[in-house]
Amino acid sequence: MAKRGIKEVGVSYRRYITPGVFKESLINISDNSGAQLARVIGVLHMKTRWRRVPGAAVGDIVVVSIRMGRPELRKQIMRAVIIRQRRPYRRPDGTWIAFEDNAGVLLTPDGEPKGTEIRGPVAKEAAERWPRLATMASIII
Repeated sequence: MAKRGIKEVGVSYRRYITPGVFKESLINISDNSGAQLARVIGVLHMKTRWRRVPGAAVGDIVVVSIRMGRPELRKQIMRAVIIRQRRPYRRPDGTWIAFEDNAGVLLTPDGEPKGTEIRGPVAKEAAERWPRLATMASIII
């Protein structure tokens, strides 16, 4: 599933996690790249049916438009990985988990994280799928 230089490994939990971030959702940017708030304008690798709004779950790549942050980043179109979602989802061991906010980490065109550290927790599913995020995370839940 790795296309155009984006480096992801591990298991895809796509069919097990309930989508919680949809097109036109606002997400917090949790890295130190300079962006603070972004709007989801697309979901990569997602096929839907007619008139269905595409949704993303933890660990998925989304296309975002930066809304708040440094002036040179504002109004830029970038890609991000969802690391937290407010919508509860069930893990294979039977536990349910939900976070306080919807959050993502910006990616460069090469697929590497734009920042060097991540503020707040990172979901285990995103850390397993994106090992580079796991090394940057302060806490993995």
